Amino acid sequence: MEEQFKTAAEEVKKLPKKPTDKELLKLYGLYKQVVVGDVNTSKPGVFSPKERAKWDSWNSFKGTSKDDAMKQYIDLVEELKKKY
Repeated sequence: MEEQFKTAAEEVKKLPKKPTDKELLKLYGLYKQVVVGDVNTSKPGVFSPKERAKWDSWNSFKGTSKDDAMKQYIDLVEELKKKY
């Protein structure tokens, strides 16, 4: 599954159209959960809305196993490839 994850991470960069912000945040959160695990940083302040949104997305996957996060990431990329 590691190889599929790496392939998906590369493929998502080559989509003909840019995914929505919501989709991008979900991709980010899942990716960080796979690579780092549960959130290990403090929540950014209100003056950093972009960083805060990314942190919130990552935190929403707290407790998700690496394998489960990988599967969700791969499935989402496959969905996006069909959509875009």
